[in-house]
Order: sequence, then structure tokens, then C-alpha cells
Amino acid sequence: MASTTNQSVGGQAFDRFMSDVVPAASEHRLWTPADGAMPAIFLSHGAPPVFDDPLWIEQFWNWSQALPKPTAILVVSAHWEQAPLRLSATGASTPVIYDFGGFHPRFYEMTYNTPDASALGEQVAGLLAKGDPLAIDPVRGLDHGAWVPLKIMYPDADVPVLQLSIPTHDPSQLFAIGQQLKGLRDEGVLIMGSGFMTHGLPFLTPQQFQFNEVPAWSSEFDHWAEGALATGDVDELARFGEVPSVRFAHPTVEHFTPLFVTLGAASDLSSGVKTTIEGYRFGLSKRSFQVA
Repeated sequence: MASTTNQSVGGQAFDRFMSDVVPAASEHRLWTPADGAMPAIFLSHGAPPVFDDPLWIEQFWNWSQALPKPTAILVVSAHWEQAPLRLSATGASTPVIYDFGGFHPRFYEMTYNTPDASALGEQVAGLLAKGDPLAIDPVRGLDHGAWVPLKIMYPDADVPVLQLSIPTHDPSQLFAIGQQLKGLRDEGVLIMGSGFMTHGLPFLTPQQFQFNEVPAWSSEFDHWAEGALATGDVDELARFGEVPSVRFAHPTVEHFTPLFVTLGAASDLSSGVKTTIEGYRFGLSKRSFQVA
């Protein structure tokens, strides 16, 4: 994601957040088997401007605090499309990827030094490998679909994190991947689909982007998704390509399709999903949710 202008000061809201929450982060209760399966989530991840948005920061933080602290985190991000399936580097302090442009220099100096994730890699490989071993990319770090929201949700960076590539945008295949990963939730692993509920950046006017004016195509697509998610209607969500507003809301589909991995990891969708974040930023829907 790119910004049209640099901001004179970067990340002031994040700095205030860090000064207020660091003690609370260290007290976050770790998941135990008594908690039952860890929810799986889909979030609209934003980009570096999240660090200048006190409301969005608060929403991410409150969401993480409402859940037990996961034992590990597996992210399927819009920003890693590669087939066949691959895992990111499993070593400690894997570098982050600055896959954005035009922002304040400070955002290209941020780090997120997570612990070794080899154990999670072995778990994921055991669940997904069919014949050939699941490949691990030894230099692939965490892209902004992972590290930007996680830097707010788990600011101590003390939870192992891995990314899994998106090998296809076929909803049924992504749903099946989620189903294969479901067992991780019983071990306290947070499965996270990371995208953006609407992502029509090429169709935003400068005024819409700057003043958060919501174009009709963004609100229309969000309203459709809200209805389908409320009933857990995966078949309806899978026909997103037929929704009239999709040509503007998702001119490319990689920011929508990660949610099918999240839905596939659910234990029961009969009562719909739990919406955790609503509203708009830059005119785009921030809708995010979790499944049990």
C-alpha cells in the first residue's frame, strides 16, 4: 500500500500507546487448555498509517486483550501470493518486510523481533504436507500484513509468528486449508487471515482518502459481506466475484480471500461470526471478525 504524501511526524499515536500499554502487555494471560480452542481471526490490516490512528490502535489492542495470549501465531497475508504452499523463515528475529512506499522514514526502521517459530513450522508442516515436505523460505520475513497489526496487538513481540503463503484464490481450496489447520487452535495457536474488507485504492479520490469519505462501492460491498458473515454463509461469500461493487472494492482479490482460511478453521459457523472491528479508514472498510 502506498501513501500519496509523507507525514511530517510518523507514529506519534503509536508512541503514546506504547507508553500507556507496555505494563499491561507484560501481564497478558497466556492461553491454557482450559480456555478451549483459540479463536481464528480475520483482520483488515491497514498499513503504516495505523500507527498514526489512535482509534484503530485501540481497536486492535482491545481485541488482543479480550483473548488469551496465543502460544504462537500463523498468518495468511494478502501480501504473500505463492504456490505451492510455503512457510516463512522460522528462526528468531526474522526481519520484517517494508512492502510499502511513500511513508515517513521512521516506518522503515521499525522492527518486530519475534522468537524462534520452528516448533510451529513443524506443526503446520505435519498438518499440510502431502507427500512432499512443506517448503520453508529461509529468507522470507514478515510482511506488513503481519507485523503492522501484531506490533500493536502483541507489542512485546514475545509470541512466535510464521506466515503461510496464499497458493490460490479459490475459496474452496483456501477453506480446505483452514480446515486442515483447525487443530492448531486446540494448541493455543492464533490463525490469522490478514487482508482488508474493501481495498479499492485505485478508485479512491484524494478527498476520500484524506477525509475518510466512504464511496458507495465500499459501503455496498461491506454491507453485503456483513450480511453473509452474520449467518456464516460461506457459499454466499464464495460468490464475491458476482457482487456488483466487487470490481471497485477488490480490483484484485488478494485482500479478500484470506478470510476463507479463517472461516475454514472455524469449529461452527452456524451462528455466524463475531464482528470485532467496524467502520472505515481512507474510505475502506476495516471490518474484522473472529470465529470460534
